[in-house]
Amino acid sequence: MTDASTHNVPKLLVLGIIFHVVFIASVFDCYFTSPVVQGMPRHGLGLGEAKRLVLIVADGLRADLVFTPNGFPFADSPAVVAPHLRSIVEERGAFGVSHTRVPTESRPGHVAIIGGMYEDVSAVTKGWKTNPVDFDSVFNQSTHTFSFGSPDILPMFAKGATPGKVRTWCYDEEAEDFTKDATALDTWVLDQLRTLFQNASTDMTLNSHLHEDKVIFFLHLLGLDTTGHAYRPVSEEYMRNIQVVDSIVSETESLMSQFYGDSETSFVFTADHGMSRIGNHGDGDPDNTRTPLIAWGKGIRGPYPDSSVSSHDDYSNPWKLDHLLRRDVSQADLVPLMASLIGIDWPANSVGVLPDVDPTRVGYLASREGEEALARYALINAQVLLEHYHVKHEIKAARVLFYKPFSPLEDGDDTGVPNRVHKVRYIEQLIDDGKWHEARKHSAELIEACLEGLRYLETYDRLLIRGIVIVAYLGWAAYASLSLLPPAAPLSATVKRGIDITEIVTLLTFWMVFWTHKSPWTFYVYVAFPCYFWREFCLRGMLAFRQSVRQSSLTYSKVCGQGILVVLALQSMVAAYTYRSIWSAGFVVIGVVWPLCTWSTALLSQNWKLVVCWSLSCIITSIFPLLAVEKNESLPSILAGGVVMLLIGTIQLYYSGKHVMERPAQKSIVIQMGMIAATMAIISSSVISLQAKQGLPRLNQIAAWTILIISSTYPFISRVRYSSPISKIISFFLAFSTCFVILSISVEGLFYSAYVCNLLLWIEVEAVVRSSLVGTSKNGSASASSQRHHVPYCFRADDIRIALFFLFYVQVAFFGTGNVASISSFYLEPVYRLVPIFNPFLMAALLIFKIVCPYVILSAVFATLNARLDLPPFSLFLVALTLTDGMTMTFFLNVTDTGSWLEIGQSISFFCITSLLLVWSAGICATGEYLMGDTLVQPRLIKRD
Repeated sequence: MTDASTHNVPKLLVLGIIFHVVFIASVFDCYFTSPVVQGMPRHGLGLGEAKRLVLIVADGLRADLVFTPNGFPFADSPAVVAPHLRSIVEERGAFGVSHTRVPTESRPGHVAIIGGMYEDVSAVTKGWKTNPVDFDSVFNQSTHTFSFGSPDILPMFAKGATPGKVRTWCYDEEAEDFTKDATALDTWVLDQLRTLFQNASTDMTLNSHLHEDKVIFFLHLLGLDTTGHAYRPVSEEYMRNIQVVDSIVSETESLMSQFYGDSETSFVFTADHGMSRIGNHGDGDPDNTRTPLIAWGKGIRGPYPDSSVSSHDDYSNPWKLDHLLRRDVSQADLVPLMASLIGIDWPANSVGVLPDVDPTRVGYLASREGEEALARYALINAQVLLEHYHVKHEIKAARVLFYKPFSPLEDGDDTGVPNRVHKVRYIEQLIDDGKWHEARKHSAELIEACLEGLRYLETYDRLLIRGIVIVAYLGWAAYASLSLLPPAAPLSATVKRGIDITEIVTLLTFWMVFWTHKSPWTFYVYVAFPCYFWREFCLRGMLAFRQSVRQSSLTYSKVCGQGILVVLALQSMVAAYTYRSIWSAGFVVIGVVWPLCTWSTALLSQNWKLVVCWSLSCIITSIFPLLAVEKNESLPSILAGGVVMLLIGTIQLYYSGKHVMERPAQKSIVIQMGMIAATMAIISSSVISLQAKQGLPRLNQIAAWTILIISSTYPFISRVRYSSPISKIISFFLAFSTCFVILSISVEGLFYSAYVCNLLLWIEVEAVVRSSLVGTSKNGSASASSQRHHVPYCFRADDIRIALFFLFYVQVAFFGTGNVASISSFYLEPVYRLVPIFNPFLMAALLIFKIVCPYVILSAVFATLNARLDLPPFSLFLVALTLTDGMTMTFFLNVTDTGSWLEIGQSISFFCITSLLLVWSAGICATGEYLMGDTLVQPRLIKRD
């Protein structure tokens, strides 16, 4: 028996929260490091193929929808949606697919296109920030860059460049209205370009700048991204926007020809990311990572017949371009291509590979110097990457004890000259001897070795970090278990001294190694946690654990058996992050298998009505994880959810009339139901108006915001006293129902209702089971409830099952209708009912609020369950503390920085979610105790209606 208070629960929770928040950074230190290094010299050929470059980025354009004939299933859709671009592909340009990386957002995409590097995942938060770019780019290396487009993109590169070099023309942020015609954003860009050329006739300085060599024009066309979000890519609006983009490309080409009167312009057309079928981007969906690439003009080869081994696949066969070579590239490869075209120095941080390096494959360039220029470009590409490797190698060699160099580049001859130096000299000699084909081949091999060397250096410390992290999470589980174990006899002073010395020596040894390696400060923190956790467990836990097993009826074999079942349950939840149907199977297990297989016959017969309701509730709730995450806006489903919410409120009113209940509480429920009904009417009008493309009525927007705010805050500001916890939980449920009416796209409201009903039944089910185990009355006693803060907690094996149920419900609240991708790329249709103008922070806040709402109910339910079982506050949560990191460790080891970008992005997201599970769960428990505190100390306990 252990008193929860003697273990200082607040200290345990605070320490756990700090530990888990800090260790989220470990995944980035272990798997993802910043690619930016300073102090690297730049390389460039000096002479370009063209005098100027036009870079056109159609934000959010999918490759298949611009290339495929008859790609839109509409009666009046043209056979070729972008005739000008298609004519370029077929008659005078080169094309392919540019493959992006996750996150498929605008900032990382433009960084890759313009900087030639992929931002580390820890920089994803910069996606909506206009902060200075802290790396080199083709804009920095140009003589002048004239950029036109979105205020969300252009300022990022202008602030990071040499002052005055990058000039920007941006429209107002208010222009990004999802309910209006987004093609106006694109035509605005064209108008500004036209005005620029007109102004040059009277501005001699501008005219001089425009006629210099190595000039870049950047046209950022945001319309398709805005249209795709609002109407989805397979829509008439998206199709018409592609037609507008096609006409802008044609007009831009004409303007350049008219102004310069020469053929010295190169054109590159691409997209920063694609767009999924439901109008989202951000994850690794192939529709998000495959973007079009078309290059033409000076220095670009024309169409090339397809090779004997076709360059096309099932993805591009419908394009009907299989007679032409499709040359795919990685997104960062565009930087060396553009730098070669206009003869600028390559950005120092670029990791792109020029498509023309490999002599066995056709590239994009048609150099006037022939293959000699291609060989020199290939050598420059190798030198740029070699500088990356060399700087990182020198840093690592100077800091790491017993450093083992990357042998393919560092093994040298008797003179001590590294192999990489010999390789560069050999390639230079081949070029001087006119063996250009062979020089390109060796440059390609050196580039591959450089990329392997960079990866070797970036993963050099991975095994050490993994070991520290695993020991730390195991240490936390051991430390948290101290709250469940009874006090044991104190250790002798000698043993304590030995444990303390071992901890200090271990900690100082690691710190000395980190100091020598000049490791980040986070490493020092990482190793301190496991040292403290294991010290505490050794001092207080080992003897207590042995004593608990001896005193209980459990044998070590039974303990191991139950441990295996717990691991299987946790690993099932791990698998459910990828396979959502496992959540449905979980509902079947807890709703059907568990009572039928573990309850006694007497218990089943005495509570058969409750068992039937519990089983039906679980089965109904299990339907939702089986439904597709991708949904279309469905007003009938939204209204059906509202009707069910009103039905639950009506049932509560009916039962409250049969019991003693204050009239103000009944009146409160009626008011809340009235707000739900009003919300249903408002949203019906808003959805119809938005679907008819008539915009969001201002009155509807004001009314929806007003009701959402009043309804969500009503239970917190109301002075109504509730006679039972159930009635108060129903009040919270009705309060957040308006949120699920306003911000649902389909069945989320129905799931919310089913989930809450299932939680309410869970309270009754656990009370019945506990009553049968301890032989007490179902309802407990008033004194037990009022004194529960002072009752010692006696750990029961069954509490592990309840804790697992709790963890199950915590995760089902999100995964019931969503997945990880729906956090970073969520449906915007519901958000338009409140925010029609692009406002990423407010839109994200609304999404998060919708995600949080079910957890408020769960917090109240869990606090009520804790009290119903006559347990001290946080008792069941303390059991859950020892279990959560079984999932976290699995996800940490499953994090990958290779493979498909969907796998990479999801592996990071899964780890972060489970890392924050303790923080989230602690918040749930604390919130529940606060919200239900006044009700749980009432003399009347929960009665089964």
